[in-house]
Amino acid sequence: MRVQNDVRAVLQYVPQFRGRLFVVMIEAGKLPEAAVAECLLDLAALEDVGVKLVLVVLGGDVKDFYDWGLECEIKVAMARQPITSDGLVQETKEILGRGQVPVVNATGHGPLDDDLVNLVIALGATKLIALLKKSILVDGAPVHAVRASEAEEWAAGAGNTRLIEGVDLLRLAATACHRGVSRVHVLDGMRQGVLVDELFSNEGVGTMVYADSYRVIRELYSEDIPELLGMIGRSVRRSFLVPRNYEEIEERIGDYRVMLIDDNVVGCVALHEYPEDHCAEIACLYVKQSHEGRGYGADLVLHAEEMAVKKQVPRVFALTNRAADFFRDRMGYTEVGAASLPASRRQLLEASGRKSLVFEKHYPANC
Repeated sequence: MRVQNDVRAVLQYVPQFRGRLFVVMIEAGKLPEAAVAECLLDLAALEDVGVKLVLVVLGGDVKDFYDWGLECEIKVAMARQPITSDGLVQETKEILGRGQVPVVNATGHGPLDDDLVNLVIALGATKLIALLKKSILVDGAPVHAVRASEAEEWAAGAGNTRLIEGVDLLRLAATACHRGVSRVHVLDGMRQGVLVDELFSNEGVGTMVYADSYRVIRELYSEDIPELLGMIGRSVRRSFLVPRNYEEIEERIGDYRVMLIDDNVVGCVALHEYPEDHCAEIACLYVKQSHEGRGYGADLVLHAEEMAVKKQVPRVFALTNRAADFFRDRMGYTEVGAASLPASRRQLLEASGRKSLVFEKHYPANC
């Protein structure tokens, strides 16, 4: 199913994007009219949900683009200052202040050049999005998220390690991030629905170069608990996870960590300590089905292990009834008997009737 038809996927982003400023650069001189028209319809939808837009037109007839924008019911206003002018930023802010969408003529400039980046930084835009005839492909596919420093390394050694199409664009995107742009999305403007598919999904369909913490693991906040319960509910019902309620999680909230992608929770883990037994349990490990197979589960376990090491816990254990291969082969755990569990945890396991296997890992005393 196409992302733009997935109502839930779209709605989760609406509060996040409302009031944010996106600068969208469109290579109108090289894209077919049908592609530009569809892009404008998608931009109109973004405007309707409260996204602030600045449209930078590269090539083509800017007057035609402006007229198409009006036909798509975008409240466009033509910026009179050229992109090289020091007065453009102030004019653009004034147009935005009137609730309109500035259209900036960048004909004669290249994608992601210094003048465009200067404008994005001066406006404090959340994203720079480039819709181009040719995008960035690494080993034949877009890279949904790559840190600017890594993109720079790829661009510098592209011929030796990776096959990169659009290496100059990759280098420019990385430079833009180093200069202060949070995220640069380089999209294939020929692809139908690319703008919506990129923005309203956690992984996207184009290449995004980022300078900030795109994927993070952080402490669980109280306001996250309902979302966490909803996320793990299916696995609890299928007996893959131990049932938990709001109060139980809130009572031990410091034990929990969540993984976020683009500020959306996609996974969780907890580390429950047993101080008298000098060990801790890695529990409540879960990754959304839509994000499985990307190594996120391993990242969460490693994060929990790092927590244990910082607390100088010499042994961690995990109970599972479906991820034995993962803990044994991927994470290096050893299967042990239930007798190795702390007495209180063993009693809970026996009372639950679950047929969980027990895995453990030890750490050197001085680690």
